[in-house]
Amino acid sequence: MTYTQELLDELNILMQFDLHSTQEGIKIHSSAAPSLIEAAERLHQKGVITQADGGYLTDFGIECAERVQALHGMLS
Repeated sequence: MTYTQELLDELNILMQFDLHSTQEGIKIHSSAAPSLIEAAERLHQKGVITQADGGYLTDFGIECAERVQALHGMLS
């Protein structure tokens, strides 16, 4: 099994969230790469973020982002 580009795009979005503050969200602008816009929409459909264009992490999203960011730190 390998990581698809779609999954990597989703992981990259999760890396953008500041886990020190749940009050800070992100916004994926309409001028962003289509692959990132689509990744944000998928994360929203999965219940990871509150809006299709970013927003805030849900409780599930916080858990996902923590794991993604921890793995990145371990491998960096």
